[in-house]
Amino acid sequence: MQPPIGLALVRDTEILGAEPYFHDLIVGIEEATMPEGHSVLLRVLASRADEERLYRSWVNAGAVAGVLLVDIEEDDPRPALTIELGLPTVVVGPPVPESLMTVWTDDDAAMRIAAQYLIAQGHREILHVGGPTHIRHSLSRRNSFSQSCDDGNVVARLATGDYSRASGEAATAAALAEHPDITAAVYDSDLMALGGLDAAGAAQREVPGSLAIIAWDDSIQAQLSTPPLSAIARDTRAVGRLIGEAMLDVIDGARADVRHAADAALRVRRSSDRDEPVT
Repeated sequence: MQPPIGLALVRDTEILGAEPYFHDLIVGIEEATMPEGHSVLLRVLASRADEERLYRSWVNAGAVAGVLLVDIEEDDPRPALTIELGLPTVVVGPPVPESLMTVWTDDDAAMRIAAQYLIAQGHREILHVGGPTHIRHSLSRRNSFSQSCDDGNVVARLATGDYSRASGEAATAAALAEHPDITAAVYDSDLMALGGLDAAGAAQREVPGSLAIIAWDDSIQAQLSTPPLSAIARDTRAVGRLIGEAMLDVIDGARADVRHAADAALRVRRSSDRDEPVT
């Protein structure tokens, strides 16, 4: 076996355990890398400082063949650090100033699809419950949502969670209490959308009759909820394979470039599919 590919996540372990996204992503990565002898070594950490120390220890021990950088932040120090350490690196997210191999899913376009669908359904006050805004893809989704609502002459309401079901429930409950004219909500994860469904039930807001809901990632949990959740969906395992292929190319000395995953699609289910448009 060759050294593994390192993936460090600064996440709450309980949230990570409930969220299938990274499990599916790693399966896809290993479909590409395992034939060449590289598994994925996942470490869950408490802080970015822990992550940086981990990279240095991996280099000192020769423990990994390369690393994947996720949850890219503004002025993120990690790309420069991996270059300094000589670590083969793939950025999973928006391109960074440093010249590194990058795999990017166009979250701006995906959010526009969700927002424009809800606007076309007649919603005039729409909530977005996003992830932490220090993460660039979360901020990008929020900005795309706000711009789409502005273009459609509808009111955008913004809230933030940590990708957990509890945070989605709390953010939705607070938003519905403060802004009772909200009739639709888009979430940055399936877990937060399920929390939004919980909050709607507690507030006696029927879904989709009184509140339409769109999730993100389209996990089995979203598909089997009551009602089934509409969701922004892409083939996560296919994205993982693209990342794995990019990592193998970096290990082999390929020049850095930006590789784009296939476009996402909106899968409409009962949670947003009303019998009559909003009037």
